[in-house]
Amino acid sequence: MTGGTDKVTGGSGAVTRVLVTGGAGFIGSHYVRTLLGGGYPAWADAEVTVLDKLAYAGNLANLEPVAGGYTFVHGDITDTALLASVVPGHDVVVNFAAETHVDRSITGADVFALTNMVGTHRLASACLDAGTRLVHVSTDEVYGSIDTGSWTEDSPLAPNSPYAAAKAGGDLMALAYARTHGLDVRITRCGNNYGPYQYPEKVIPLFVTNLLEGRPVPLYGDGLNVRDWIHVDDHCRGIQLVAERGAAGEVYHIAGTAELTNRELTERLLRALDAGPELVRRVADRKGHDRRYSLDDGKLRALGYRPATGFDEGLAATVRWYADHPHWWKPLRDSPSEG
Repeated sequence: MTGGTDKVTGGSGAVTRVLVTGGAGFIGSHYVRTLLGGGYPAWADAEVTVLDKLAYAGNLANLEPVAGGYTFVHGDITDTALLASVVPGHDVVVNFAAETHVDRSITGADVFALTNMVGTHRLASACLDAGTRLVHVSTDEVYGSIDTGSWTEDSPLAPNSPYAAAKAGGDLMALAYARTHGLDVRITRCGNNYGPYQYPEKVIPLFVTNLLEGRPVPLYGDGLNVRDWIHVDDHCRGIQLVAERGAAGEVYHIAGTAELTNRELTERLLRALDAGPELVRRVADRKGHDRRYSLDDGKLRALGYRPATGFDEGLAATVRWYADHPHWWKPLRDSPSEG
């Protein structure tokens, strides 16, 4: 273990010991930075351990703003022996560890099945042995596609991509541990995230970084696939609310603030970067491309959740961040990654 310092307990009560798996990735690192920065007052004195295998999208540079404030463990959630040594002593595990890119799952699904299904099973088993609560972070893609309306937490799972199927399998395994063994498992499902430190294979950072350098951007098919966008900070606040106040064995949706077609998103990014439509390249549609996602988040709102970042405000801030941080994204985009 490296990179950590002891945390001092405040006078208000016991320290919460939190293990964040996948904590060096995009969403996990935002959660860690916010937690250690005092953004979640109920856990202001938390002791934090980050477990990450540092695959291509995991990056300790994402945690530089809180360097020295956490303990780091380099490893994989499929490693049973490692989990048996790391999980005990923690009050809560927040599981962000996952393979997430749909295109990669289409060309090579093995690692998705291993991490997202087997890894979740092994992590849940370790939490059961240690008596540790598990907050499992999932996705709206487990439901497949919806033409109208919005999914509730009781909607049937009907994943289409190997990524979504692997996530659905992990969700079901986690819930099985809750129902069979009584493990305190809480699952969150969210739409498309955006914000700083997102690996530049995802659509917003890919388009922004390409446009910053005058490069073309690829638009799938007719561009009319609809996604529900949420700023990563709102997503993480929803996760924290579930971790603190959610019920064991329950699923909670964290909905976005803007439902846009991919064409509409592309047009907004072109305007934000003063680029013309000639930079848009139409490409063949993704296999099994889901048409529309939409979540009903009334259950989470009943706990007091409200999104705080409007899409226009959040997108403008995100574009500025990438414009101001080429030293972060250029090495990632310009070097080969694991395929």
